[in-house]
Amino acid sequence: MIQIFITGGTFDKEYNYITGELTFYRTHVNDMLKRGRCGADVDIATIMMKDSLDLSEKDRRAIAERCRTCNSNQIVITHGTDTMVESAKYLAESNVISDKTIILMGAMIPYTFGTSSDGFFNLGAALAFVQCKPNGVYVAMNGRCFDWNNVKKNFNTGFFEALDGS
Repeated sequence: MIQIFITGGTFDKEYNYITGELTFYRTHVNDMLKRGRCGADVDIATIMMKDSLDLSEKDRRAIAERCRTCNSNQIVITHGTDTMVESAKYLAESNVISDKTIILMGAMIPYTFGTSSDGFFNLGAALAFVQCKPNGVYVAMNGRCFDWNNVKKNFNTGFFEALDGS
């Protein structure tokens, strides 16, 4: 079974037509898995619904603890892209989850924005990567899977890329 943990990020944001803000109401992962005809055995649990810029050390500890104590050794975490690499580093360096494969993924455009969202694609890729990568912590974005210590978000292009240029 693949454990999917929801932590928030643009991936699950919705546009509030009254205030004009992006906000959280609920996760869309269940809808996405149904729409995508997902055949994998998954369990979905929400840890928090936060913008990644608002994540604290306490929040990252909570994510790490849930990863450590969950029964699955295959974990996908939905996460905001702005601090995804920081959380991946925290998980990798916590040394409490060395027997698991953990993939952090997110979206630059909310799923609720329809066909322009990259969330659907990134979720599918993360589910595939978590089943075939060895134990470790990874970031899956833009159809690529990066080791936690060889990735950065390019804030000019909106794409994730390897630090070593590969």
